[in-house]
Amino acid sequence: MFGNMGNMQKMLKQVQKMQQDMAKLQEGLNEKTVEATSGGGMVKAVVNGKQELVSLTINPQAVDPEDVEMLADMITAAVNEALRKSKDMVAEEMNKITGGLNLNLPGLF
Repeated sequence: MFGNMGNMQKMLKQVQKMQQDMAKLQEGLNEKTVEATSGGGMVKAVVNGKQELVSLTINPQAVDPEDVEMLADMITAAVNEALRKSKDMVAEEMNKITGGLNLNLPGLF
């Protein structure tokens, strides 16, 4: 019976460490960035780990007043790809902390 108490305490310590690690990860998500390009590198989007657009670079050659729609499509593609990469990066970092447990906690990230 008392052996189970030791296991419970060990588990609680593991959960506390996991919580601390997740808090550190949350703090660092502003610092971690990913980038994506579209149009053969004509548009580059950089997104941080909180899925915020940090920067957008547009090569002047991509700006064609006759085809603004194509530029808009390239921007959309680059930003969406960067957001996808950011979500994947966060999931990978979370997986390192949780050891593969699927903790789908709304509002955590």
